[in-house]
Amino acid sequence: MAHPKHIVILTGAGISAESGIDTFRDAGGLWENHPIEQVATPQAFAADPVLVHRFYNLRRAALKKVEPNAAHLALGRLQDEFDGEVTLITQNVDDLHERGGFRNVIHMHGELNSALCSACGHRWEYREDLSITSICPACQTAGGPRPDIVWFGEMPYAMNSIERAVKACDLFVSIGTSGAVYPAAGFVQLAHAYRAKTLELNLEPSQGSAMFAESRLGPATQLVPDWVAEMLD
Repeated sequence: MAHPKHIVILTGAGISAESGIDTFRDAGGLWENHPIEQVATPQAFAADPVLVHRFYNLRRAALKKVEPNAAHLALGRLQDEFDGEVTLITQNVDDLHERGGFRNVIHMHGELNSALCSACGHRWEYREDLSITSICPACQTAGGPRPDIVWFGEMPYAMNSIERAVKACDLFVSIGTSGAVYPAAGFVQLAHAYRAKTLELNLEPSQGSAMFAESRLGPATQLVPDWVAEMLD
């Protein structure tokens, strides 16, 4: 792991869990007691936009009450002090990486603090509640704004940029991910194919642990600062 020139980091729900962000999906496949089909698909939004807006408004409100943890802060420090390039891709829709000091985070699954117009495709920063009467500032369509979240069945954002970064890196690090959701679960294979070293930092082995050259297990708030210290030593 010594002296890489370009580090690509993928983070998942595990890095924010210690800040109090619920991973939402429990053993029964429910999100906040709702089946995924009710709150996380385009069909759900079309069928019951009131329910979908309420679900994400609650998540947005909860986000305001939590703070970045030691793992987020350590990655912000890595970007500031590392003498090479660091690219951060997250599956999370919270803003804890940004509040932890990291700049230009790639949010492949969208952001809670952003809205997307389903009528014209305009996207803008938005931190308040959305409703069926919300108006798009670009096209003025009432009811057009929706959460800027990549729902099941939709294409993740920035996939071309992500693929270029993973192919170009010489160290790929996965933090707090389940290894169960594609395309993110396949990034380690792509990195390996392009001869990057691979490292997993996770509370427990992910579904893709066997694909990593090294796997370190424990809380992100311990593992990530320790690993960042190694990189900056």
